[in-house]
Amino acid sequence: MLNDLVQFALFLVAMTALAVLMGKWLTRVFMRKHHGLPERWTYGLLGIDPAEAMSWKRYGMALVLSNAAMMLLGYFLLRIQDWLPFDSLLRAAQTPDLAFNTAASFVTNTNWQSYSGENSLSNFSQMAAITFLMVVSAATGVAACGGFIRGLSRRSTQDIGNYWVDFTRVVYRVLLPVCLLLALVYVWQGIPQTLSSEAVATTLEGVKQHIVMGPVASLESIKHIGTDGGGFFGMNSAHPFENPTPFTNTLHMLSMLLIPAALTYTFGSMLLRRRQGWAFFGAFVVMFIGFLAIVYSAEQHGNPLFTPLGVDQQQSTLQAGGNMEGKELRFGIGQTSLFVAVTTAGTTGSVNAMHDSLTPLGGLVPIAEMMLNNVFGGDGVGFINLITFAILTVFLVGMMIGRTPEFLGKKIEAREMKLVMLAVLAHPLCILAFTALAVSVPGTTDALNNSGPHGFSEVLYAYTSATANNGSAFGGLSTNTPFFNTTIGLAMLFGRFFTLLPMLAVAGALAAKKTTPEGLGTLPTATPLFTGLLVFVVVLVGGLTFFPALALGPIVEQLMLSSSHLF
Repeated sequence: MLNDLVQFALFLVAMTALAVLMGKWLTRVFMRKHHGLPERWTYGLLGIDPAEAMSWKRYGMALVLSNAAMMLLGYFLLRIQDWLPFDSLLRAAQTPDLAFNTAASFVTNTNWQSYSGENSLSNFSQMAAITFLMVVSAATGVAACGGFIRGLSRRSTQDIGNYWVDFTRVVYRVLLPVCLLLALVYVWQGIPQTLSSEAVATTLEGVKQHIVMGPVASLESIKHIGTDGGGFFGMNSAHPFENPTPFTNTLHMLSMLLIPAALTYTFGSMLLRRRQGWAFFGAFVVMFIGFLAIVYSAEQHGNPLFTPLGVDQQQSTLQAGGNMEGKELRFGIGQTSLFVAVTTAGTTGSVNAMHDSLTPLGGLVPIAEMMLNNVFGGDGVGFINLITFAILTVFLVGMMIGRTPEFLGKKIEAREMKLVMLAVLAHPLCILAFTALAVSVPGTTDALNNSGPHGFSEVLYAYTSATANNGSAFGGLSTNTPFFNTTIGLAMLFGRFFTLLPMLAVAGALAAKKTTPEGLGTLPTATPLFTGLLVFVVVLVGGLTFFPALALGPIVEQLMLSSSHLF
């Protein structure tokens, strides 16, 4: 246990150091005026004027239309996969509903997979459709965050920047170089990178064994740097080709939180409010440590039904060191628990264990992190979500002391609060509405491998993962049906754009306002007190919104487990 705690501490230290380095680089990316040669070529090819100053409406329209076009391209490639090259295994094209789900998934940075990658996708599809959408969806989120921060930093203007400039710079200056370097390290560690579809090996019995191969390292790098998730193989990051060593396991986790954590430093640098950026970073870390403690403790204690049998859970081969069901022995309880907390904190969706096999209390953690959607979150959008709750916190405190709330020197008025509440409510409405619809459909029970509260948790997890643009699956739910492919696809689109666009509007509204000098009644937002208030509001709003759903799933399952009821 001590070794695990030391690993956790070292991970947090490394994450913080990398966040500072990446935060400084992102600040340069968003603030430098110079355009590189590849960027100028891209602007010319697409007919873009990099000097155009965009309002939030123009910025948001460019974001939405470009994403729609890229989603259509991805859908088209998946539908004609059987006509495309680089597939000696002759895999069939995806059905219309599955192709819609997949294209929606990867363009929204979700990477939910209703299919097994090695069985469904050719190498060409993995590169031209999947990896391409992984890059552009991550760039979209980071670019949107850059425009959002820029809007908060300005005054008396409608300009929040140029979406195409932000997008292009994030691709060329951040994602491609970092992913190239990381992919080379992954190849060094044993992750395949080849255009061959398979390797044929002869076993000791003389049987031919076909081992699926492909451009795995390149996909793995953007999968984690871009908080995309998904997997080249159905086993995801539990597969030795995706995660061969403890070193790659650590790199996966650090990569997932690299950009989400760094954006707090970028925010502080761009607004010349470093303490404010560290206050937001502290809020992320406090929530993350709390959830990590819960899942690690739950998995370490294991199944309480072994206790009456007189089984020593620390020494038993049945439960050595805790609940090892669904976990890789090479990672153990510590690395698995950390991975569970990281992948759903960063809304990445990469998994190195079966979440369906977590204890009920341990399984509550990934669901709750995605429900809050504020524990680091995905590239760009996670930080925007935290600012949403920061404005809500300022508003609530302002109402309690009888003053017009202020945030970063700007008055928060009715228009901004309406947009903030739209973003806050869209997330739970999408999760709970689609979950309620799914459990009311008779065919859902046929898609479940488990009954009772555990079965409900599987459905709840699916729509929570989709709406939070996480993409991981609890397991035990067969979702490759027209109903699930369509509704989960819609949940991913709603969860992405119905929370992002209102906050771009908030940034535009605040950019147009004058700065108000701080007075005696102004709430300081760069203090430990505000960090505590922010965490409290996030947890309180999330708890009040989602507690009934959680009570029907993991909470009641944990209580019934103590009474010897299994599901």
